[in-house]
Amino acid sequence: MRKSLIAMLGLAALGSASAGWATEGKSLAAAQGIPYPSVIAHRGASYDAPESTTPAYLLARDLGADYLELDLQRTRDGVLVVVHDDELSRTSDVAERFPERKLSPVSAFTLAELKTLDAGSWFNEAYPERARPSFSKLSILTLDEVIDIAEGNPERQPGLYIETKVPNQFPGIEKQLKQRLEARGWLSRPGRVVLQTFDRNSLALLHEAMPQVPKILLLWVGTKAIAPASGQDFADSGESDKAAFSARQQPKDRAEFLRWLNIAKQGGAIGTGPSAKRGKLGEQSYADLIQPWMNQASHERGLLVHVYTLDEPQDYANAMQAGVDGIFTNRAAQLLRFYQRPTENESALLDKSGY
Repeated sequence: MRKSLIAMLGLAALGSASAGWATEGKSLAAAQGIPYPSVIAHRGASYDAPESTTPAYLLARDLGADYLELDLQRTRDGVLVVVHDDELSRTSDVAERFPERKLSPVSAFTLAELKTLDAGSWFNEAYPERARPSFSKLSILTLDEVIDIAEGNPERQPGLYIETKVPNQFPGIEKQLKQRLEARGWLSRPGRVVLQTFDRNSLALLHEAMPQVPKILLLWVGTKAIAPASGQDFADSGESDKAAFSARQQPKDRAEFLRWLNIAKQGGAIGTGPSAKRGKLGEQSYADLIQPWMNQASHERGLLVHVYTLDEPQDYANAMQAGVDGIFTNRAAQLLRFYQRPTENESALLDKSGY
């Protein structure tokens, strides 16, 4: 019954998305070699396996996700690694391994030190219903190791959707990324790589280094980004529920939102990655920046819209009906089924890959 409901929602949403300005998004995606609508596996299949680890990326690849999404940082000895948080305490045992540096940034560690960390056991503790013994002792990955995974299944060839994370901490990371992608032969096919950032300066540097590669400016509401109507960030609000606070946030006015679309366009982006409010709120629910008028304004400027980060069929349907062109999701399998794209069982694929 649940699968048939997902299918009905998916077909209805796709039908709606084929009308009006959403058709423009399909054309814009085709011009860049980007699948439409895009399934962007947020930190891999991170609902089913520890984020940014080998099983999460293997699973997203083998399910048939269009892109493996990853956050890029750099070690003290200059290696590009795939880690989301500025520091390692949430997703590793850094507090036990390096107690004196438990809150230090990723850049304070060498690759050899990072490789001693357990980047999987935290998931088993946080989500016992999805825990697997094989998730313990997983390693932090380098960019090259994620590329190896993306290339590893001849029948499933996902692209890479790469974010420069806290780029001001890593001068020159944009050029270094170009060098690695070029060395691995990843810059020759249109749409195989998409670059993303919240940082306007990093967007400019990415465009300078790789003008031919599609780039996305990520959008959020805050005093250092799209100015909020409330004039506040969560930290200054005195509130305890971040998702509820974020759900109420809006750009201060229409002109402020349009200003950021123009910033994206002028910086070389071919699209934006706006936040979304989840129907059930929760940790990855933010301000609603995918209202139909916002998506229409993006398309009118020749910008694609890839929204972050949705996991529920009703949220998928709402986003598609509003006119988005792709979705970041932790649940790649669920989004693929929503789009009526054939995929295998998540648990069986984890078993098959040795996890």
